[in-house]
Amino acid sequence: MVIAAVDGSEHSLRALEWARAAAIRHDTGLMVAHVLPDHSQLYAGRRAALDAASERTKFVDPVTEQLRTLLARAPELPAEVRYESLEGSVPEALRVIGSGARMLVMGSRGRGGFATLLLGSNSRAVATTAPCPVVVVPHEARSAAASEEASAGRVVLGLHAAETADDVVAFAFAEAAARGTAVQVVSAYAVPPSPVALIDSPFAVITPEGLADGVEAVPAETEMLRAQTERLDPFRARYPDVPVEQAAVPGDAAGRLVDASRSAALVVVGRHHPRVRSLLIGSVANAVLQHAHGPVAVVPTLKDDGT
Repeated sequence: MVIAAVDGSEHSLRALEWARAAAIRHDTGLMVAHVLPDHSQLYAGRRAALDAASERTKFVDPVTEQLRTLLARAPELPAEVRYESLEGSVPEALRVIGSGARMLVMGSRGRGGFATLLLGSNSRAVATTAPCPVVVVPHEARSAAASEEASAGRVVLGLHAAETADDVVAFAFAEAAARGTAVQVVSAYAVPPSPVALIDSPFAVITPEGLADGVEAVPAETEMLRAQTERLDPFRARYPDVPVEQAAVPGDAAGRLVDASRSAALVVVGRHHPRVRSLLIGSVANAVLQHAHGPVAVVPTLKDDGT
């Protein structure tokens, strides 16, 4: 099931639309989840305490009712749509319901916080702790410069050949398969200090077939591309209809992924090192979340992640 975490803000409504389309693409259900604000939780608790058991009525969440009306006008809906009004803190409530979900989708900012912030505290906390992949959809101001055709673009995967968990790679390939598009794999290699601004130069994208034919590249780039190919072989076999493009870039992986987000349907990154249990999100994932121009999926190591 795809979960859309909403609060009624314009940012969350963009996330709801993204989640609706994702649920249809993956032929699964959609859960629309709203964590009640503190004042609504207090009101609901007092009402339940004062009402006689025989007269107790369910608290009506106005945000949920608004979203029911909104989705009723959608051109297409998943086969199953559920609505949940949740209590507790936003990260904890979504962590509980996220277990077993295909993905949880939310906006980069909610109603609260400073308007100038690129990423809200709840979005960051959920991306850090949820037990399922979290897709953060940027608000309109962040995505305005992105290509209007991004929704039909490729899925971009940030890959460290030796460290990125299989769950992260599998998520990217599954999303590309559902969209009928390519996976572009971006890895970074270290370069010695140089006055030449290599990091600002465009990077080349090749196919695995092109690599097999021999490409002119610096040794570090060639080694990285071959490591990519070996790492991706099992996923290419599992998803033979998904085209694969490979890119090895000098220096800063996060910056390249942010650039790629302008025309990507989705950028996929791992939450953190698969062997490190941490409440801190990885530096690449954090940087991409902060600056990407399109949706970003932060994927935990699902088989080991118990947070």
